[in-house]
Amino acid sequence: MSKLKINYLGLSLESPLIVSSNGLSNSVEKIKLMEKSGAGAVVLKSLFEEQILLETGYLLKHNDYPEAEDYIRNYTRSNTLDNYLKHIKEAKQAVKIPIIASINCVSADDWIEFAESIQEAGADALELNIHIIPTSKEYSSKDVEQTYIDIVTAVKSKLSIPIAVKISSQFTNLIYMVERLKAAGADAVVLFNRFFEPDIDIEKMDFMNSNIFSSADDYNQALRWIGMLDGKTSKIEFSASTGVHDAEAAIRLILAGATTVQLASVLYNGGIEQIKGFNTAILTWMEKMNYETVDSFKGKMSYKNVKSPAIYERAQFMKYFSSLE
Repeated sequence: MSKLKINYLGLSLESPLIVSSNGLSNSVEKIKLMEKSGAGAVVLKSLFEEQILLETGYLLKHNDYPEAEDYIRNYTRSNTLDNYLKHIKEAKQAVKIPIIASINCVSADDWIEFAESIQEAGADALELNIHIIPTSKEYSSKDVEQTYIDIVTAVKSKLSIPIAVKISSQFTNLIYMVERLKAAGADAVVLFNRFFEPDIDIEKMDFMNSNIFSSADDYNQALRWIGMLDGKTSKIEFSASTGVHDAEAAIRLILAGATTVQLASVLYNGGIEQIKGFNTAILTWMEKMNYETVDSFKGKMSYKNVKSPAIYERAQFMKYFSSLE
């Protein structure tokens, strides 16, 4: 499928379709199936800073020996990281497609060391999944943004492999933030990460999980912002994530300016083998539209290439609601 080849993060991919960070990539056998099904690359399930902190806190709470606290902290961190590094090495030995490691972080403290170890284990690139929820009124929006920059700057200073930064849309000025991330060393931005959202069970008066899977309409926010950013930023790549449930959505996101498109929920719901169908459908569309490569239509409908770029800026349903009585 040479027509589907694309370069992302300096890596040569056989397809613009990437398996995003999720539990399916915890298995080397499933990663093999992802490659066989036509995935261009795989982002491994994230190494969670919060998980390490929670596990450490649990062990410390049930520890009766205060002098063992440092040992517990170091053991928990080391054991979690060692398992992750082992998985990277095994995945790299099992497949030829790029393996992108993922770190879900909320601070810059320990992640420089972790990132260096991940690079040494053979990861082709690193995706920093950053989402900070401010819980103090003393923590300003400027402080929040600076934490993102500090993390990227610190990690980039120690690595030679490329870095993608996975973020949310919840910034006052996303264009400005992406420019700052690029200046800090980000090679790509992934739009957008999907988080745990709490919900309330009104019968049990307890908390429950909201739907963990995306819906087919969720890709529109990424489409808007990738379209805008592709026209207003330069020398940085975009990977679209969340809500891609069919090949048509993937095509639309690439038209908006995405270099790659990430899949997760659709693979959980319909199986990893669906990647092959996505690739076939994209190729069929390319043939119909006379496109020889993915690059030849990437960004064709971005802010800088359409006659009416203001469509990306529109926030209200003016035309729709004005016609209703």
